[in-house]
Amino acid sequence: MRIAVVGVQGDVEEHVLALKKALKNLKIDGEVVATRRKGVVEKSNAVVIPGGESTTISRLIWRDGIAEEILSLHEEGKPIMGTCAGLIILAKRGDEQVEKTRTKLLGILDVKVKRNAFGRQRESFEAEIDFKGIGKYKAVFIRAPIVEEVGENVDVLAKFEDKIVAVQQKNVLGLAFHPELTEDTRIHEYFIKMIE
Repeated sequence: MRIAVVGVQGDVEEHVLALKKALKNLKIDGEVVATRRKGVVEKSNAVVIPGGESTTISRLIWRDGIAEEILSLHEEGKPIMGTCAGLIILAKRGDEQVEKTRTKLLGILDVKVKRNAFGRQRESFEAEIDFKGIGKYKAVFIRAPIVEEVGENVDVLAKFEDKIVAVQQKNVLGLAFHPELTEDTRIHEYFIKMIE
């Protein structure tokens, strides 16, 4: 089993370590590879798009041919997870900030996202959420987006107050927070279990 982490920007190493730990916890033999170039994602069983700056990540994955490989993986039904900025990139629609920056989205998650939904004054915070299938989970939000609208085939997995912060549509998992910044690997384990 091979899991690719898109390594163009953001919490790349943290995701790699969390996934390795999750594989170990599940007693699954597999490798986790961070990549910035074409050819790795297409040979993987799953891919993670980390947080960072969505405009930059989008520009680089389309420029380097990684976006097309993610789309192919999606068509094959292989799991794809996007966290924070990664969630924005997976979305079908974005708010005016996304449109203004002309961020090209992958459009594989039928949701509308809002960038920096919690404003700049509380750029980062931790909150306990109830994650469907996992239970109570302490989530780390850093200038986080939220999901404003969901399509009919999208399953809402978690909310913070009344805001949607975790969704799943078949093989695509989108999170507004950073599971890689906690010691709790249950969400990475949940993702790994999506691999057939």
